[in-house]
Amino acid sequence: MNVYDTRFFIEHYYSKNDEVLKRTTNALKTDKNKVISAIVVHEVYKLTLDKEGKEQAELRTKLLEKDFRVINVDTQIAKISAKLRHKYRIPMADSIIAATAESLKLVCITDDQHFTQVKEVKTKWI
Repeated sequence: MNVYDTRFFIEHYYSKNDEVLKRTTNALKTDKNKVISAIVVHEVYKLTLDKEGKEQAELRTKLLEKDFRVINVDTQIAKISAKLRHKYRIPMADSIIAATAESLKLVCITDDQHFTQVKEVKTKWI
């Protein structure tokens, strides 16, 4: 079980590299208990809305909600996020995703440098 960062979906949906697409598709097929933060739904919806329109944004996020366990931001995650954001000076969305991974004791699937500096969270890339 892993927590997926928005960067994973950017690569999955928009990479022109066939090898990257093959690896992201394989990760989605083999990881049976996938987790995302609700903030990832926001970021994917916004990105898709900007690039492809509302219909595609709705479809894509409905599929995320179906295929992933979506973790909402509760007070525990909010506090952990604030501590991580303060300590590492990272963007709020990244600190929320990192806090989600930390609170669930899961690895975060990302290649975002903001996460690799967070010592409390293990990361890996496809």
